[in-house]
Parts: sequence; structure tokens; C-alpha cells
Amino acid sequence: MKLLIVEDEKALMDNMLSYLSRGDLVCEHASTFREAQDKLVSFSYDIVVLDIMLPDGNGLNLLRLLKDKQPEAGVLIISAKNALDDRIAGLELGADDYLTKPFHLPELNARLKAIFRRRKFQGHKEVQFNEISINTDTHDATVHDVSLILTLKEYELLVFFIANKNRVLTKQTIAEHLWGDHVDVQDSFDFVYQHIKNLRKKITAAGGEDYIKTIYGLGYKLNG
Repeated sequence: MKLLIVEDEKALMDNMLSYLSRGDLVCEHASTFREAQDKLVSFSYDIVVLDIMLPDGNGLNLLRLLKDKQPEAGVLIISAKNALDDRIAGLELGADDYLTKPFHLPELNARLKAIFRRRKFQGHKEVQFNEISINTDTHDATVHDVSLILTLKEYELLVFFIANKNRVLTKQTIAEHLWGDHVDVQDSFDFVYQHIKNLRKKITAAGGEDYIKTIYGLGYKLNG
């Protein structure tokens, strides 16, 4: 799951980044309206955690931009206790949920996972793709009930492909999703090829079909 956190309070931002980055989340951050605007125009995210009150602009305008540029992205608003009108306005503009400051980080994590499941897998924790099964809570993956021993990046790659089945994903899109926007722009993403090769090998070794197809000159597609 690729996440953008828009928050100008440094201590809170640092705590969120430290906590959420321990798991399978790729976290990017922005502390100003302008910085967030640039990222939303340039990169794609699964979920945006959005503080409404920013030093150089209103987060609701970022929400409008996001819904125009990335309508499939989920949005979790974080706001002060006295910002009820802003929370209501955010939900009416298409935000998925909100948290009132201060909040507990495990609750934030749980709500982000719930938004991701609703957005990508109709709310289900158990995801089925032909003979491949995934539990998005435990990160267990099986093929014909045979456990797949996957690295964290291989698991994230499998979930990303299933969430985007029948869509062509470029190597750069995959790299940015798995490693974040700081991935250096380069002519070759050999590390992406290697992860895909390893994932294919493990799925077929467990008796599964090789659904990941190379689209030469473009990228890869999971045929569903």
C-alpha cells in the first residue's frame, strides 16, 4: 500500500512515519499545501492521510484536486476536535473516513487497512484470485492451499498486481509503488524484473499458473 501523509505538525508526522513504515506501507509525506499539490499531480497513491489545516492552504482544496486527478485513491482526514464543519465538508467531497486529534497510531493503521480493503477488495480480508488466496491481515498467501513463502516486497507486488488485474503496469509505476517516490529515475529497473521473476517462480512451483505477462515496451499485466 502506498501512502501520502499531508501533515504540518512535525512531531506527529515523524510518529506516523515511524509507526506506519514498520509494516507493508510505503510512506511519503508533505508538510505544506504546495508540496502536497506537487506530489498529487506527479505521483499515484492508494490512500492520502490529509490534515485540513495547512500553513499555506486549505486541505479541502487538495481533496478536490485528488478526486479530480486520482479518484480511486482513498482519503483519511485528520483534524482538530473543533473542526466538525471541515470533517463534514471533507466527507461530502468524497473522503472515506476521519480521525480527530489526538489519536492512537494503531487505530490509524487499522482505519487505513479498512479503507484499502474497501477500495481495492470490496472490504474483504480474504482475497481470492483463481487458485491464489491472500489474507490481507496476516499477509499469508497460498496457491491451492500451499503456502507461499514470500518476501515483504514479493507480497506487496502480488497484492498490487491483483488489485490492478488486467491493467498494464510500467516498471516505474511498480518501482514507485513498492519503494516510494524517492526511487531514482533511471533507464533500467532491473530490480523490478528480479522481484517479478522470483514471484512467478514461487507461484508456479506451488502449482499455480503464471498470470503475470510481460507487455514488451510497456511493462507487465496480471491477466484475470
